[in-house]
Amino acid sequence: MSHRKLILASASPARLELLKHAGFDPHVLVSGVDEDALTAPTPGELARVLAEAKAAAVAARPEAAGALVIGCDSVLELDGEALGKPAGAEEATARWKAMRGRSGVLQTGHCLIDAADGRRTSATASTTVRFGEPTDAEIAAYVATGEPIHVAGAFTLDGRAAPFVDGIDGDHGNVIGLSLPLFGRLLGTLGLSVTDLWV
Repeated sequence: MSHRKLILASASPARLELLKHAGFDPHVLVSGVDEDALTAPTPGELARVLAEAKAAAVAARPEAAGALVIGCDSVLELDGEALGKPAGAEEATARWKAMRGRSGVLQTGHCLIDAADGRRTSATASTTVRFGEPTDAEIAAYVATGEPIHVAGAFTLDGRAAPFVDGIDGDHGNVIGLSLPLFGRLLGTLGLSVTDLWV
């Protein structure tokens, strides 16, 4: 079978690395979707709606003709609220003080579109994250690195926040930004296998 072009509709370097480590060679096209303009009744639904919007925006572009487009978006669900990227250092600090010693659910929406025929499929993966109890000084030092400002939930599992996460229940890749098992299932829904996209 001829190799299919895979496009990642995300600027996330973590998602790109996950796909590369799993044997894929995705091209990156950033959607430019205004995330604040979209709403949904639950955090899980919001993550999926955002992923669908990103994938659709990229699949409509001429350079995506004939390609498979995967769009993802993550939010942290805490107390029923969807927490995306914090607006700044003050909000990131408040988030961490609210999260420490508690659990949240990292919801990542995934949408796969076959730009060759327009077929699409989407789903949300959910992973419970158990936060540790960093001190106020540790939180301040972490926020000062700038890392939490650029990520959903104001933390990373593959970066400086890792020592402040006691554990997870579910797929670790989903917390980083893309669930490879779910990606494989979505490919299967479109009649494809992960091995069709390996390089």
